[in-house]
Amino acid sequence: EVQLQAFGGGSVRAGGSLRLSCTSSGFTVENEDIGWFRQAPGKEIEGIACVWARGSRDGRKEYADSVKGRFTISRDNARNTVYLEMNSLKSEDTATYYCAREYWGDGCDNFVSYDAFNSRGQGTQVTVSS
Repeated sequence: EVQLQAFGGGSVRAGGSLRLSCTSSGFTVENEDIGWFRQAPGKEIEGIACVWARGSRDGRKEYADSVKGRFTISRDNARNTVYLEMNSLKSEDTATYYCAREYWGDGCDNFVSYDAFNSRGQGTQVTVSS
């Protein structure tokens, strides 16, 4: 099964920054609606950002309220990679982060829920200490 792989996590102090990367050997990411998700221990997985595919709403980006203004999703088509730049990190951002592609055909309209997405691979751990 072709999957998207997330990497670039680590441990940082509150207020710090990290950049996560998401890539796939089987998908061309510019042709897919790609979402970033996270799951903290004991909590449900939540969608935090999504970028629309090329030709669909012109690569528009969507963000959950919890990360708006602090996180930025971007796409490098030449590298077949989607990034998540995370700034002003808080302890509540501690989670395992995943990327996935939308398969319902609704683009990023339902990005806050993982139900419309699949193909997430092994995630990357982000730990923010206060």
